[in-house]
Amino acid sequence: QGGNNAGHTVVVDGKEYDFHLFPSGIINPKAISFIGKTILELDLIICGLKDWEKRLIISDRAHIVFDFHQAVDGLQEVQRQAQEGKNIGTTKKGIGPTYSSKAARTGLRICDLLSDFDEFSSRFKNLAQQYKSMFPTLEIDIEGQLKKLKGYAEKIRPMVRDGVYFMYEALHGSPKKILVEGANAALLDIDFGTYPFVTSSNCTVGGVCTGLGVPPQHVGDVYGVVKAYTTRVGIGAFPTEQINEIGDLLQSRGHEWGVTTGRKRRCGWLDLVILKYAHMINGFTALALTKLDILDVLDEIKIGVAYKLGGKRIPYFP
Repeated sequence: QGGNNAGHTVVVDGKEYDFHLFPSGIINPKAISFIGKTILELDLIICGLKDWEKRLIISDRAHIVFDFHQAVDGLQEVQRQAQEGKNIGTTKKGIGPTYSSKAARTGLRICDLLSDFDEFSSRFKNLAQQYKSMFPTLEIDIEGQLKKLKGYAEKIRPMVRDGVYFMYEALHGSPKKILVEGANAALLDIDFGTYPFVTSSNCTVGGVCTGLGVPPQHVGDVYGVVKAYTTRVGIGAFPTEQINEIGDLLQSRGHEWGVTTGRKRRCGWLDLVILKYAHMINGFTALALTKLDILDVLDEIKIGVAYKLGGKRIPYFP
């Protein structure tokens, strides 16, 4: 789900990889990695792995993030800051504008790029003009972009498959272990997160069905990954936040920097209300609790157990 706005650091055999769109399984030479109905930024396909092209498959339905989507993302943040005195804190990777194009049915997908390039070029020019009319300061090198995209098309053509059929065969063919990796967290979900300080996609478990075309009855175990404390990149509500030496300690000991943005993550005590809420939506089979060792140096550890609204404890996440 989403796009290269999310970053995750994977360490294998002492070597560190920072991935933004690659599934973590790309490191495993025995695994096939599949990028589903996501938002695809074509510049990403460079990393220090051997033969990754042979084990990566890209869905033909993936939408493409263009350079002007990224530029517009930045311009929108500047506008919000000027008009409202605050922005959303996006990663400026063009994800929101690309989803806007998708919802407006003017977006372009991998299947468009790989079929009739003249038709693709015409639709690309129309989309670029739409954005130029909305943002007069926006500059787009249309011909330069199209030349680059034509080159990308040939590079990725061998990797592209019909994503729905690929997943159907994976589920119904010879027995396989299938692991679906979601980016971002439940509280960044466009529908169930701390709106408007959220991402543009469904990063809850429903994204397995809507993102890959996997029927619900095929979803097996659901693992929730949670730190032993709570963090957040960017602005938005954070009741257990510690703007003090405790927050600084968690931030420095936990190496809490955004992989994509390099921004410091805000840190605070574990918020069980959020965790219960994430469980209500996702129905976790199990929790993977990480970074417990970061708390080792503290004499006392606090945990958020309930919220009050109007002086009364409430049993839900408001």
